[in-house]
Amino acid sequence: MHLQVLSSGSRGNSALVRAGELNLLVDAGLPRVAMEQRLECAGLGHLGLDHVLVTHGHLDHARSAGLLSRQHRATLHCSEALISNASIRRSKRLSVYRIGEDQDLGGASAPTGVRVRPVLLPHDALPTVAFRLEHAGRVCVVLTDMGRPDPGVAARLRGAHVLVLEFNHDAELLRSGPYPAPLKRRILGNAGHLSNEQAGEVLGALAGPELHTLVLAHLSQHNNTPELALAAACGKLAELGLDRVAVHVADQDEVGANLEV
Repeated sequence: MHLQVLSSGSRGNSALVRAGELNLLVDAGLPRVAMEQRLECAGLGHLGLDHVLVTHGHLDHARSAGLLSRQHRATLHCSEALISNASIRRSKRLSVYRIGEDQDLGGASAPTGVRVRPVLLPHDALPTVAFRLEHAGRVCVVLTDMGRPDPGVAARLRGAHVLVLEFNHDAELLRSGPYPAPLKRRILGNAGHLSNEQAGEVLGALAGPELHTLVLAHLSQHNNTPELALAAACGKLAELGLDRVAVHVADQDEVGANLEV
């Protein structure tokens, strides 16, 4: 299994997961043409997607999910609450996942599928989920848009070999920055986004001996820097005795490395 972040940030989020002959997209937050360009850069051709999974309905995650699903003839998986969402309903192949329950996804050319577990997160788009994806004994987790650390969430997502985790903002940069007060309160609130410090706490609950790669995701362009996020992540990994873990910072404008899970 391989994972490749195609875009990460407030202007759009998406990650491609390859599992044997099966190709899954987690979120499609860029416009359709831009998403197709990112997929092409990742080496995925026409009709290359088998499944599109959507974490929640905010546009930076769901924007072109329905259109991509329709164009690739891929099954779109979302929560029941999103069925009527404008970004979703253009899909011709729709499947509703049950939050907290494992689901096996396959394909005509995929003898071995992917077990997907959607796990509910505290966020102000209800519902929002993280995904735990398992294939042939390997596990990757995609977790962004989480308002606060939650031990229950961590318990449901443990076992990742590759972890994509939100390091959204530095709390002091956000408080002193240009955002209006209501937006600051939203981001800092229990249904907003993880600060670097909070992300470190979540990392501490999620990281096990099997973790070999961490991807820092959904960094704020105005309220964080890669250096601050890296310092928080590497500091926590050192504290956990996991200095060997490779750490990458996902980019808004560039397709990331194709990471083996």
